[in-house]
Amino acid sequence: MIKADWNPSLYNDKHSFVYEYGSSLVGLLDAKKGERILDVGCGSGQLTYQVAQTGAAVVGIDSSPQMIADAKSKYPAIGFFVMDAADFSFDEPFDAIFSNATLHWVLNKEGSVKSMYGALKHGGRLVAELGGKGNVQTIVAQLRQSLATYGFADNAAREVWYFPSVGEYASLLEKYGFRVQMAQHYDRPTELSDSEHGIEDWLEMFGSPYVAGLTNEDKDRIKNR
Repeated sequence: MIKADWNPSLYNDKHSFVYEYGSSLVGLLDAKKGERILDVGCGSGQLTYQVAQTGAAVVGIDSSPQMIADAKSKYPAIGFFVMDAADFSFDEPFDAIFSNATLHWVLNKEGSVKSMYGALKHGGRLVAELGGKGNVQTIVAQLRQSLATYGFADNAAREVWYFPSVGEYASLLEKYGFRVQMAQHYDRPTELSDSEHGIEDWLEMFGSPYVAGLTNEDKDRIKNR
């Protein structure tokens, strides 16, 4: 699997919409003082910190050492750890798991669901947001076409994200023991921060697995097209 190359500075500067849109999810989590909460895919820790403001004891995990280092530098009082969302465990279980804009990056979807279920107390809750079926499909289709046009068929065939339907993901959660109480598939058109170079920055931030192994010149040709 080709992993994304995360750039905390670019993420915080041009893609703050990822955690800003996730703020409403913090309300849905409704964390209570003294609860033990796990943030799966915490990134730079902005939402982890918001949850911690409720008085809950929060732990953040992410697969990117760069993002974890950035989170630790900003919020040193919170425990942040480099861990794989598809294969993690803790000695002490959590009251709740929170995850924003992360689980669509985890191609080992069964592993992530099993790990989350195993990390929760009996009766614990999962509150998560991820990309749904059809997400960014226009961008992906054009990116694949551009890669193929320039002779990079292997890159074009890569699977980078997992975007399930509500039925698919709810069934997966139920398969491993969760009881699904609410699931919603909604549209969220997202305005990029830079009207001139927005899609180039977006591809640089999120589409790096598609162009891994290409020269900088070829990467620029693909992004420009």
